[in-house]
Amino acid sequence: MGLGVRQGWRAVWTKICGIRDPAVLEWLLPLAPSAIGLNFFPSSPRFVSPEVARDIASRLPPHIESVGVFVNVTAPEAAGIAEMVGLNRVQFHGDDPPALLAEFQRLCPTASIIRAARMPVEGLAGLAAYLDECRNLGVVLSACLIDAYVTGHYGGTGTVVSWDKLRQDYRTREWPPLILAGGLTAGNVAAAIRTVKPWGVDVASGVESSPGVKDRTLTERFLAAARG
Repeated sequence: MGLGVRQGWRAVWTKICGIRDPAVLEWLLPLAPSAIGLNFFPSSPRFVSPEVARDIASRLPPHIESVGVFVNVTAPEAAGIAEMVGLNRVQFHGDDPPALLAEFQRLCPTASIIRAARMPVEGLAGLAAYLDECRNLGVVLSACLIDAYVTGHYGGTGTVVSWDKLRQDYRTREWPPLILAGGLTAGNVAAAIRTVKPWGVDVASGVESSPGVKDRTLTERFLAAARG
């Protein structure tokens, strides 16, 4: 498990998502996020090849996790990359049925699973049935990431989730640990943590100077704000 930041009596897991340049690690690793995200979705400006991702993951110290982000791939494809790169976690961010997660879990038991869900304005009405099916199939989710719903996009849009609605709808005692994503920045992450009380927070565009280009100052400010 990676290091976290303090939220009251416990640590908040933090992920800087969309790392694609090994040179970034020179300044990022001393900041000690809990995890970095490696995006394998070809249409994303944060896409990284498995070969470069393996190089990046190999440089991480034990206290910083590697998380692979996948959108609409097969379970064998995700498992193959996870094993090649040495991922600690795999985040399924597409339209993936529970059966695919179950197949991945069988193929690659060493990588824990994060299921991402995009939250529409009406809330999380459909998530309960999905998680129930995962449970019935024996899928063990290490966390559930909630991002904003934007038609035609799978995350990284900078759109903020309705924090009040999310806190109201998310069944913290029944469901996997909650990772909050969607439009987080240094300017709002502390308020987001206070309002939603997530297990973790995830940021991509909120610490970039341009799409896919991580900014040291913005990242430092984000983590400092999250740490309170």
